[in-house]
Amino acid sequence: MAKEKTYFACQVCGSQSPKWLGKCPDCGGWNTMVEERNVPERGVAASYIDSATARPTPIGDIAGEGEHRSSVGIGELDRVLGGGIVRGSVVLVGGDPGIGKSTLMLQAMEELARRGGRVLYISGEESARQIKLRGERLGASSSGLLVLAENSLENILLHASEVKPDAMVVDSIQTLYTPTISSAPGSISQVREGAGQLVVYAKKTGTPVFIVGHVTKDGSIAGPRVLEHMVDTVLYFEGDRGHAFRILRAVKNRYGSTNEIGVFEMKGAGLREVSNPSEIFLAERQMDVTGSVVVSTVEGTRPIMAELQALVTPTSFGNPRRTAIGVDYGRFTLLLAVLEKRVGLHLMGQDVYVNVVGGLKVEEPSVDLGLISAVASAFKDMPIPYRTVVMGEVGLGGEIRAIANAEMRAREAAKLGFDRCIMPKANLKKLPKMKGIQLIGVERVEDALEALLG
Repeated sequence: MAKEKTYFACQVCGSQSPKWLGKCPDCGGWNTMVEERNVPERGVAASYIDSATARPTPIGDIAGEGEHRSSVGIGELDRVLGGGIVRGSVVLVGGDPGIGKSTLMLQAMEELARRGGRVLYISGEESARQIKLRGERLGASSSGLLVLAENSLENILLHASEVKPDAMVVDSIQTLYTPTISSAPGSISQVREGAGQLVVYAKKTGTPVFIVGHVTKDGSIAGPRVLEHMVDTVLYFEGDRGHAFRILRAVKNRYGSTNEIGVFEMKGAGLREVSNPSEIFLAERQMDVTGSVVVSTVEGTRPIMAELQALVTPTSFGNPRRTAIGVDYGRFTLLLAVLEKRVGLHLMGQDVYVNVVGGLKVEEPSVDLGLISAVASAFKDMPIPYRTVVMGEVGLGGEIRAIANAEMRAREAAKLGFDRCIMPKANLKKLPKMKGIQLIGVERVEDALEALLG
């Protein structure tokens, strides 16, 4: 019998070392190396699973069932998942503490139970009474919603094999514990083993499993990176607890697109779907404010109008400050250099701050022209017309390049009441005339600023 060995594993990235180190050599984290023992052979946790050996089969002889999806009953969640839950899929849901992960999962399971499903909600962080109190606030009272407060992985799998649910939630993976591994709950070995057993259960039984994961200080899901590789879908629940809006974003999806987002609003009775995010993000926009512009971004198949604000003030320091919230900082500084060189705005003595209202994050280059317009408006202290939307990618030479889905963006702007759209001239040549909105094509940054600020 081989002698059991110990090693030290980083609790952030999973790096292993034969001896203790104060600083992880891979991720650079301090005091993250914890002593663990090698993982023995898998014990009774998977004993309930049929152990029949699978045989290699020609792909043409495999019976295809097609892509069968079940609707959760929450439209925004279905959108992010790619149209619904796929049988046997494993979904990892991450987010900051208190952002609403447990609330979203409980509401989703309640909707499935109301549709006649039998679902199992497992919590290792709350007691059954605590879940009941939250359920009363959310209106969750279906008889098909079964609640289990349990930390033992073996007991969880045993109850799941008896109940045979249509869907299952484990909240959270960091609280699971199996005695086959000697390390503490939440350690690298425990998290990896727990997730592995849940993935095997989902694939063998065809039960969709939702796993809730904690998030570290840097915004990544706690535990080894391999945890995200083991599951089929990784969802991040984003938002500031000071704002009512929450954004559900897919960063990995084997069964759908990762470009879709779901928008929710936190209410006293739980999360409410936001079917038209543009109206929400523009609800409190004020007229005749310098540095404010409306830009268009596309998330998956849905165009979203968002307000982008800029503030330019004389600096009090030797080096001017540059702050960007909601946009890529590197691209932000690049566009400031374009304004300096191509337009002649002297920003070296100015602090520049940029923010996307509502906590939205925009990453596509179609907001380049809007960002430049907002900074120029704040610098010149001249407001941009209230019912004007700006879109376009900006090159280093000051040219405005074509963007994707220009017609869809323009139609969405017209539907929301905007009467003028500044867009790349290359896109304008391919668009039909639209009622209710004037389309203005521009080729260079100077032309766009002339059309916006005069």
